[in-house]
Amino acid sequence: MPLSKPKVLFLCTGNSARSQMAEGYLRQVAGDKFEAHSAGIEPKGLNPLAVDAMAEIGIDISQQKSKDVSVFLGENFPYVVTVCQNAREKCPIFPHTFKFLHWGFDDPAAAQGTREERLAVFRRVRDEIIKRIDEELLAGTAQPDQGTGTDPRVSQS
Repeated sequence: MPLSKPKVLFLCTGNSARSQMAEGYLRQVAGDKFEAHSAGIEPKGLNPLAVDAMAEIGIDISQQKSKDVSVFLGENFPYVVTVCQNAREKCPIFPHTFKFLHWGFDDPAAAQGTREERLAVFRRVRDEIIKRIDEELLAGTAQPDQGTGTDPRVSQS
C-alpha cells in the first residue's frame, strides 16, 4: 500500500490571505509531494486581493474556501505552519506534528491605501511566503515518518 502524502496545515487568524496563498502555492508546485490545507482561528472568507495576487503568478485560488481550524482537529498533520502571531498563540495541538513552524508575515488584509497600494502589499507577502515554502518545505523535501512525529510545543518525557 503506497504511503500517503504528508499533510501541511497553514494556519492564520482569518484564513483569508496568508494561509490561503500558502495553500495554493504549495498545492501548485508540490501537490505530488504534499497535501496542502489552510484554516483560520476566526475565518473571515477569501480576500479578493489574495486571489488577484496569486492569479498574477498563474495560480488560481478562487475556489478555495475559508475554513475554521476546528474542522481539522483529530487529523494527522505532519507539518503545521502558523503565518501570524495570533494563530501561533491560539493554535490547537496536533499530536502527530513532525514539524511545527512559525512564519510571521505582515497581514496584507490590514493594508491601507488605494487598491493598487494594497495589492502591492499582497504581492510582497505572497513573495515572502513563496520564499519560505521553497526554502523550508521544498528544499530537500523532508518526509516525516507518518505516525511518530511530535508537536515540539509538548514536552517529551
